Amino acid sequence: MTSAERFPWATILPFEGKEPQIDDTAFIAPGARIIGDVTIGPRASVWYNCVLRGDIHRIVVGARSNVQDGSVFHVEGPRPDTAGCPTIIGEECVIGHMAVVHGCTLEDRAFVGMDAVAMDDSRISQGAMLAAGALLSPGKHIPPREIWVGRPAKYLRTQDAAQVEKIRFQTERYCRLAERHMAMLRGQTEG
Repeated sequence: MTSAERFPWATILPFEGKEPQIDDTAFIAPGARIIGDVTIGPRASVWYNCVLRGDIHRIVVGARSNVQDGSVFHVEGPRPDTAGCPTIIGEECVIGHMAVVHGCTLEDRAFVGMDAVAMDDSRISQGAMLAAGALLSPGKHIPPREIWVGRPAKYLRTQDAAQVEKIRFQTERYCRLAERHMAMLRGQTEG
């Protein structure tokens, strides 16, 4: 069964011979659009009305990561001065509602707040946070466990281990919530 057949309520499209690869245990919500060279890992979730467009480079969403409602993921394609920038999301990452993630890397347990923007060739390290509404400029790097805020984003403080653990709690909460939504959707399509 193809990904498009498993998630008939979402738009899952190939682009120029590259078809989205979605793990059997992932959740894709109605209204989501997943196009081209996109890989979604085990127990990851892509929520209502998200767009992940892997047309000019690739997008990877790691295991147990969640991409919340209305978020947009895109990439930067090759240019004369660069090979381009894929969007790579590690494991157990949290991407808040309406975030824009464009050609950047999030390491494991990174957090992007609601309405935040992470731009080309930026990096959010393990356990680090880009706060709600913040804008991470191209090429900027948030070191492990740091919180950055503002437009443009700047260092605020370093999180302690308990705060980083809250990211893991959020990812597990979203994994369980995705299972409930999937059961509801399957019940509607089978009934």
